[in-house]
Amino acid sequence: MTTEQTAGTMHVVAVVGTGLAGLSSARALRELGFTGRIVLIGDEKHDPYDRPPLSKAFLAGEWDPAKIALGLPTDAGLDLDWRLGERAVGLRPEGAGWVVELEHGEGVPADGVVIATGARARKLPGQVLAGVHTLRTLDDALALKAELVPGARLVIVGGGFIGAEIASTAVTLGIDTTVVEMAPALLAGPLGDAAGAAMARIHEAHGVKVLTGVGVSGLTGESGRVAGVSLADGQSLLADVVVVGIGSVPNTEWLAGTGLTGPEGDLAGGVLTEEDGRTALPGVVATGDCTATHHPFAGRVTRQEHWTHAAQHPAQAVAVLIGAPAPVVAPAMRVPYVWSEQYGKHFQFAGHHQPGDEAELVDGDLDDLTDPAFTVVYRREGEPVGVFGVGRPKVFGRWRRELAKRLS
Repeated sequence: MTTEQTAGTMHVVAVVGTGLAGLSSARALRELGFTGRIVLIGDEKHDPYDRPPLSKAFLAGEWDPAKIALGLPTDAGLDLDWRLGERAVGLRPEGAGWVVELEHGEGVPADGVVIATGARARKLPGQVLAGVHTLRTLDDALALKAELVPGARLVIVGGGFIGAEIASTAVTLGIDTTVVEMAPALLAGPLGDAAGAAMARIHEAHGVKVLTGVGVSGLTGESGRVAGVSLADGQSLLADVVVVGIGSVPNTEWLAGTGLTGPEGDLAGGVLTEEDGRTALPGVVATGDCTATHHPFAGRVTRQEHWTHAAQHPAQAVAVLIGAPAPVVAPAMRVPYVWSEQYGKHFQFAGHHQPGDEAELVDGDLDDLTDPAFTVVYRREGEPVGVFGVGRPKVFGRWRRELAKRLS
């Protein structure tokens, strides 16, 4: 893949996406010396905001929109051309550059393009009912927050990180909360069965009902509003509110016909990039949740949908775009990393886990439900590929550095 152009031939850069990855791209362009015009295009009307608090402090009512704003006082000096509330619907070549086509209005000509359109929440198929939510955007969080009132019966479909975080927040608010997960354990995908089962016990100790190993066959409704969740084993759960947390879909449809492809030859799995963000198109880089990259810990092409990646990787991508020296990245920062807050505890995961990896408890006790503190290391063919921990930051940090040695 070749994407580089020299800064001298690049006068306008269009950044498509105004989330963390998009804003980080604009900041990095200026920090690396780009003095041309930067146009930021985003389909949301809100100024950039931080997404992780949406399922935690914001949903709990502890933070307001101003608290999650990503803008800094220094951003005023970046001289950015904002196009909020404008959806990109296409990308086409024009001369030596590109035009980002917009749903409404004229396209944006640019010498270089940063694709940072992120991803959206996956939805259940079937009828649309009031009271059924996903949680990905500020508007999603506002709508869900309004319905989490005392006495409400909440069913969360999907026991990944987002489902677990919402459950932690909701039960703390006094909401009757049930999580339904098709896998054998809560968070089994990222953490494996043993650590996932430990997480389920922690949730149950706080009053969350956890149903694992069963899928959802459909939703029931009354007068256009959700009333229950039907499970594949014949059970029926009453529900006033349902949250669907079954993964995400990269926002890549607008790139159809560009020649960009994902890991399966199309864009359904994300925009295929090198580790530094370069794509198959000259003058186009991609970063953030919409990208798919081969990573040694996974041993395959995978997406990195994590805050840390969206904050740090854009500097690598825009350096490639404008031909600037790439910022030095410490090996530990190249290890995929995700964190979660649940019940006032900070859970951290670094590396990668996949079925068949050996999980070893190297510190603490998986059965301590009152004050969880443990570290689990994942190995593949005898080599460490991941670490999950809570309450033991020094132990976690030591193993994270051990993982980084594989990249140095």
